[in-house]
Amino acid sequence: MAAPLVARDLARRDLTVNDTQKVTLGIIAAYIVGIALLWNLPYIKWVLWPFKMLVIAFHEFGHAFACILTGGKVTSIELDPREGGVTRMLGGRQIVTLPAGYLGSSLIGALLTFAGFNINASKIASLVIGVCFLLTLWWGRRDWLTILTILAAVGLLVGCWFIAHAEALRFVVLFIGVMSSLYSVWDICDDLILRKVNSSDASVFAKRYGGSSQCWGVIWSIFSLGFMAAFIVAAIAAFPQSAAQQREDAQKFLPT
Repeated sequence: MAAPLVARDLARRDLTVNDTQKVTLGIIAAYIVGIALLWNLPYIKWVLWPFKMLVIAFHEFGHAFACILTGGKVTSIELDPREGGVTRMLGGRQIVTLPAGYLGSSLIGALLTFAGFNINASKIASLVIGVCFLLTLWWGRRDWLTILTILAAVGLLVGCWFIAHAEALRFVVLFIGVMSSLYSVWDICDDLILRKVNSSDASVFAKRYGGSSQCWGVIWSIFSLGFMAAFIVAAIAAFPQSAAQQREDAQKFLPT
């Protein structure tokens, strides 16, 4: 009963963008342009490498979570130094687990982008991220790169809690959210259009269920963009507070 009431309340709210939200939207646009430019530039692209590994961890978590939900068992998760990853599973339904990597990371990214509009929401989001990381760490406990990536990400989030009452946390959560939301778009383009990698999730899905890998990649990318757009609109409705109000509220909620 509460969920429909919340949705109805958000629908009634004014979607006029205030100054603080304009700044946030501008930062999102800057993130998109910056990440797109850095994604494949020689040498410079290594700046994004830690965040790529983090987003890939979300991708693999999506596979693993879908596997558990469909009755399977996750045996291990590994993150590859070449910016790839693999989730080894027993059982589960591939029609769900195969797209769950891209769609799961996109949904997580959209939720983080939503939370990135507000400091306190970013605090809550970082706690949820922590739980996801702990699960991923459990499944990937035999892979040193997975362990180091997750521990470094947790360290970054914890450190940001102590900067200006977690104001820095908001921008980090927003960056991770934008990158994770659009990871499927960039990665599918990278794999299926530029590199023609046959072992991608979309390729396996096409071989098993029909269609082409490019077609499924485009469909999943559209869903990713849709998730991001929908949650940005929801954030504009949900978080009308000014920057000053957010800082004041942050000093009262889980203060550091």
